[in-house]
Amino acid sequence: MDDLYREVIIERYKSPYYRGHLDPHDIFFEDDNPVCGDHIEITLRVDEAGIVTDAAFDGHGCSISQASADLLIESIHGKSLEEVKALNKEDVIELLGFDLGPVRLKCALLSLKVLKAGAYGLSVDEVSDDLVE
Repeated sequence: MDDLYREVIIERYKSPYYRGHLDPHDIFFEDDNPVCGDHIEITLRVDEAGIVTDAAFDGHGCSISQASADLLIESIHGKSLEEVKALNKEDVIELLGFDLGPVRLKCALLSLKVLKAGAYGLSVDEVSDDLVE
């Protein structure tokens, strides 16, 4: 992994820009990675046109899951819910700036799974890993 990208991951893990909880919020969703115990919750404010006006995440886990969540939240400000629904794993990999192995990829994609489940208005029982493909 390139040193620059490593520094970004560590910085975003130690001092995330978008950690928090929006209250009030229009969309809330949370989920866990049962394999490693990472947990992410995402809150969004959306205007009447379906545009994300504010977003935040909270949770705990490894540096990849937390940095990925912070970068993803930053990237969706001003996007429509339709654009959010269209995000995929390549978008997250691009945000991170490097490829990951299968185990670390699951960590990185947890925030995308949570974000998209919230954008689609899914229940916990309806969520699957297909959301991030």
